[in-house]
Amino acid sequence: MLNAARWIVFAVAAFAMNFPVIVTLVTSLKSTRELSMNAGLLVSQPTLENYLRVLTNTDRFNIYSYLFNSTIASLIGTGLAIVLAFPAAYAIARSEAGKRTLLPVIINLRAVPLIIFAIPLYMMYQWLGVLDTQLGLGLILTIVNTPLALVIMVNAISDVPLELDEAAKVDGASSLEIMLLIIRPVVRPALVTTFIFGFITAWNEFLFGLMLTTSRAVPMTVGASFFFAASGGGVQWGTASAVMILGALPPAVLGLLMYRQISGSMTAGAVKG
Repeated sequence: MLNAARWIVFAVAAFAMNFPVIVTLVTSLKSTRELSMNAGLLVSQPTLENYLRVLTNTDRFNIYSYLFNSTIASLIGTGLAIVLAFPAAYAIARSEAGKRTLLPVIINLRAVPLIIFAIPLYMMYQWLGVLDTQLGLGLILTIVNTPLALVIMVNAISDVPLELDEAAKVDGASSLEIMLLIIRPVVRPALVTTFIFGFITAWNEFLFGLMLTTSRAVPMTVGASFFFAASGGGVQWGTASAVMILGALPPAVLGLLMYRQISGSMTAGAVKG
C-alpha cells in the first residue's frame, strides 16, 4: 500500500513538472485542422506532418543550420570554460583565501543580470568583428559557464587529499604535472558532469544568441522562435511545437544518457577519506 502511494505521488509530481513538455509534444502531433477543433491533451489522429514540414522546408528557416550553430557554440563555450576553470579551480581549492574570498566573488558576479552587459558586449564584438559568428557566441557562453564549472571543480578537487600533491612534489612533479597526471584522473567524474551541465546551459542560452547573431550563427533557441509565424497568418502552433521538441532533444538525450554520471559525481566526493 505504501509503495503504491509512493508511485502515485511520483507519477503526479512527474506529470506536473513535465506538463509543459507534454502539452508541447501533444500539440506537435496534431494537424492544423485538429488544433483548431481540439485543444485538449488527447490526439484523435496523430500526425508527423509538423515534423516533416520543419525538416524538409528549409528555404526560409533551416533547422539544420540552427542545430549545427548551437552544437558548435555550445562545445566551444563548454570546452573552453573547462580548460580555463580547471587550473583556476585547482589554485582556489588549494588556497584557503581562494575558497573564502575569490570563489564567492566569482559566483556573485554570475548572479548579476546578464542584460546589463548587452551594450558594451555588442560594441566590443562589433569592433572585433565576431558578431554573428559561432566563435563569438561560443566565447560569451564560456563566460556564462565558467562560474558553474568553477563551483563543481573546486568542490571535487577539495575532496582530493593534499597528501597526493605533497607526495608528487617530493617525486619532483611540477604543479602542471600534478594537475594533469594526478588531479585530473581523480576528478574525471566531476569534469564530465561539468561538461554536461555546461553544454545544457550553453544550448539553452537565448539572450546572447538573440543579441549577437542575425543570420549566419543563429542558435537553435533563437531559430525556434522564427517558426511561430513561419507560414504567415498568425502563430503556427503545430510547427512551433515540433521545432521546440526537436530543439530540446540534444540536451535532453545527453542528460538522460549521462544521468548516472551526474548523480554519482554530485552525491559523492572523488576520494573518500
